[in-house]
This record gives sequence, C-alpha cells and structure tokens, in this order.
Amino acid sequence: QVQLVESGGGLVQAGGSLRLSCAASGGPFGSYAMGWFRQAPGKEREFVATISWSGGAIYYADSVKGRFTISRDNAKNMAYLQMNSLKPEDTAVYSCAARIFGPSTTPLNYNYWGQGTQVTVSS
Repeated sequence: QVQLVESGGGLVQAGGSLRLSCAASGGPFGSYAMGWFRQAPGKEREFVATISWSGGAIYYADSVKGRFTISRDNAKNMAYLQMNSLKPEDTAVYSCAARIFGPSTTPLNYNYWGQGTQVTVSS
C-alpha cells in the first residue's frame, strides 16, 4: 500500500511560483507512474501532469504546458510539480497520485492518492 503526502501549497500572487512535493512511502516508488491533478471548488478533478517511472515520458495539460514542470527523484521517493507564472485560474486543491502502469491523464486509472494541498493564486 502506497501512501502519498503532498506539501508546498500556499497563497501566491499571480505571476509567482510554487513548488509542490509529493512524498511516497510503503511501496516500490520507482515502479509507479506519478500524476498531478487539481480540483477547484464546484469543478471536476482535472489532469495537470504525469510522468513515467523512469521520467522518460511526461505529459501536460494544455492549460499548464510551458508553465509547470513535473519531475521525480526515485532515490528519495519524491515527485514534484514546479509551477511558474501562476494564474488565478490555477487556484485549486492539488493532489498527487500513483499508478502501477504507465502514465495516464485519467484519474480513475490511478491506484493511490494523497490528501491534497491547497494552492491559491491572488490577482
């Protein structure tokens, strides 16, 4: 059973940056693809970014492409989401997720989820 814990959220002004971290424990982290998703109030969970176990395959939502960067450090059992040029519409609860197979943009394909961390971008 994999446990995921996110950190790094907070309040930032538009144009600012945040780096989210996802700490994994309880399973073979290096075997899992990782994903970041977000959910704003009143909206469905939305795909943000995903990375394969090796880091060789990475995909982004069009809305964050060029601004966000997903990465991982398998030696530390960590995944990251660097968010630059933040916009008010990026405000949401951000969650990391893990799945046994390859990267996916679909939340239902993920086996494990963290509790999430709030990101608020003020205008």
